[in-house]
Amino acid sequence: MTLTVGFDLDMTLIDSRPGIHACYQALSARTGTYIDCDLVITRLGPPLEEELVNWFPATEVAAVADVYREMYPTHAITSTPAMPGAREAIAAVRATGGRAVVVTAKWEPNAKLHLTHLGIDADAVVGNLWAERKARALREHGASVYVGDHTGDVRGARTAQAYSVAVPTGPCDAAELRAAGADVVLADLTEFPGWLTGYREASARA
Repeated sequence: MTLTVGFDLDMTLIDSRPGIHACYQALSARTGTYIDCDLVITRLGPPLEEELVNWFPATEVAAVADVYREMYPTHAITSTPAMPGAREAIAAVRATGGRAVVVTAKWEPNAKLHLTHLGIDADAVVGNLWAERKARALREHGASVYVGDHTGDVRGARTAQAYSVAVPTGPCDAAELRAAGADVVLADLTEFPGWLTGYREASARA
């Protein structure tokens, strides 16, 4: 059976803080609305609209979200690096003959721009899904493992009955991720290839 591993995007595969900070600064300037961009990048993970409601009236959030997403490629793509170990993690899945799929809350076209810019070649990219809703894509692609940095990612994995691998490289620390139900917490993605080898060996013995 082909191994399929799902990966979150922001703060799992990519360090999106510089790009998102720049895009929110530009959005603030364009709209004339104060946004604490330093605060925003400490709580990445949930959908854009959940952040915008902190700065804009609820009736304006949908329109402002469209503006943000339109501005995003100009301000956020080239300044966003891959997380340490991201490419190697994808390569480790591929080396087993498996598939790597990205399931993210980010707007799908912008998620694909990041991966293309960084040369991270996923087998599929599914955007616009957060927390438990990620389970839909994980099930559709037959993912038995989901890797993420947020308690919402853990909830998505658990809902899909996938093995939850967490990395405390985003807003949630290791204790929070374990408390949310992560099956394993790695220091970062540089540990993933070694973990995957052990996981496959254990699965083969089961």
